[in-house]
Amino acid sequence: MATLQEQARALGDPTRHGVFQYVADAARPVDIAELTHHFGLNHNAIRQHLAKLVSAGLVTEDQAASSGRGRPRLLYRLDPAAESRWGVTGPYERLSVLLAEMLRTGDSAFDVGKRSVPHPRRGPEAPEDPVAVVVEAMERQGFMPEVRNARGNRVDVVLRNCPFESAVLADPDTVCDLHLGIAEGAAALAGERLVVDELIARDPRRANCRLRMHLEPANDT
Repeated sequence: MATLQEQARALGDPTRHGVFQYVADAARPVDIAELTHHFGLNHNAIRQHLAKLVSAGLVTEDQAASSGRGRPRLLYRLDPAAESRWGVTGPYERLSVLLAEMLRTGDSAFDVGKRSVPHPRRGPEAPEDPVAVVVEAMERQGFMPEVRNARGNRVDVVLRNCPFESAVLADPDTVCDLHLGIAEGAAALAGERLVVDELIARDPRRANCRLRMHLEPANDT
């Protein structure tokens, strides 16, 4: 994991800081072509800036779904773990908003977590697989999900990172209920077929909580 000093050095270059802010403000994945057009730089210069930001843990890099022609595009978005000190909404800032919502409304952690999951702006690279929709949504929340044990209509997703590690140690019931609600909200994005069965919590310092789900049979009538 990158240190704050490494992140500060990465953002010390004014152009690179501008690239970072553009990606953060976009609220959707952006590609190199969009950035070169906006900043008026060549592709290699933008790639070098993005490589520094990825290495510093400030943005993430993923491949778009293949269109069948050439290499898939690389897509960049704000790393969910980026600290609020860099002018973005960090994980504990997101948590404070959720806890304030619980206090304001009196609603349960589960309900607040469920409705906190935003509907993404869909582009042509948006996944159609319900499990992929959940994985993408949990990735945006900073859980680093990984599909494991997909058998038949059942699938397990391991959450390889806990974005609220310190808070879980202080109050596991509340924060884990928020996590389960977030998982339910992510599953709701995939439609009614995908059902969350349970969230098996682990020690947050080691992460690897397990989200167990199943797909309901398709209704063809």
